[in-house]
Amino acid sequence: MAATTEITGMINMLKFMKLIGQLKRVPRTGWVYRNVTKPESVSDHMYRMAMMSLTITDPTMDKDRCIKLALVHDMAECIVGDIAPSDNISKAEKHQREEEAMQHLTGLLPDGLKQEIFGLWEEYETQSSPESRMVKEFDLLEMILQAHEYEELEGTPGRLQEFFDSTNGRFHHPHVLELVRTLNEERGRHVTKTDEVKNTGK
Repeated sequence: MAATTEITGMINMLKFMKLIGQLKRVPRTGWVYRNVTKPESVSDHMYRMAMMSLTITDPTMDKDRCIKLALVHDMAECIVGDIAPSDNISKAEKHQREEEAMQHLTGLLPDGLKQEIFGLWEEYETQSSPESRMVKEFDLLEMILQAHEYEELEGTPGRLQEFFDSTNGRFHHPHVLELVRTLNEERGRHVTKTDEVKNTGK
């Protein structure tokens, strides 16, 4: 009986791994809608957020918890896809779909792990801890950093300004604010340089 339970557990774990593997093939919808060539996947996005969490220097933050939150926060998208604001789906409907997906995903895991991962997802959704709020800022920071990189790759400074505009007033942590300031300064130099080239015709 114990052997059968163990085999079932391994089969379910493999199903879980295959499902979250889909995140490598789910493109980030915002970039798709803006006709970005070879848009990043959801797992690309979460990986850099996890690295942002790893580099936190704030001693008041639980770094390990931030990394876990970053790895879990968009996990439901392997089933429901990346639902963007322009998809005209209400926040309540989006949350319900993602909650059902998370229940299905975590239902494949052993009880302790099931509770941990679902709990992390809920913590991020409700923004109920300093770590979840920090990771939300990383979510937004990663988005505008990616937007800047796409502008660089395309040679189209300023094209994705709407993504920057959508984050106005949403950064609060000093560490993140400093990164955003540095990013905006770098981006500003590129935009200014492009404008100068246009004006001189060189």
